[in-house]
Amino acid sequence: MQAPLFELPYLDKDKTFHLEDVLGKKIIVLTFWVSWCPDCSRDLPMKEQFYKNMKDDSVEMITINVPGRERDPEEAHAFQEKFLTQPVLQDRGREVYELYEGTSVPTTIVIDRNGEIVGRYGDKDKFVDIVAKISEIL
Repeated sequence: MQAPLFELPYLDKDKTFHLEDVLGKKIIVLTFWVSWCPDCSRDLPMKEQFYKNMKDDSVEMITINVPGRERDPEEAHAFQEKFLTQPVLQDRGREVYELYEGTSVPTTIVIDRNGEIVGRYGDKDKFVDIVAKISEIL
C-alpha cells in the first residue's frame, strides 16, 4: 500500500512537516504515541536510543503524538521534553493516525524508499522486529 501523504505541525516549533519532502528519498519510520501509555513508555525510549545511535542518513524517524487519544494534551509536551530528541509532530485529533489505520498506541509504520508501507507494528510487537525490517530494506 502506498503511504498516504500528510502535513502536520511540529509539537515544539512553528513549522510544518510535509511527508512528500522525504517520501521516496529515505526509509521513514512513523511512530504514533500518547503520553499516558505504558507501552509507549517502553517503546519510545528504545526508538530514541536507536535514533541517537543511528549512523545512517537514509532513515527518517518521526514520532506523532495523537491528541485525540491523549487525556491532557499538555502532557505530550512534557513527555517530549523529558524523553524525545527525534522530531515530534502533532496529529489533528486522530486524523493521520486513522489515515494510517492505527488501532493501538504505539503504532509504528515503516515506509520504504518507494513510498510503500512495508511494515505495521502495534503495541504488542517487539522493537527488534522493527529494527529487522529497517535493516532488511536498507
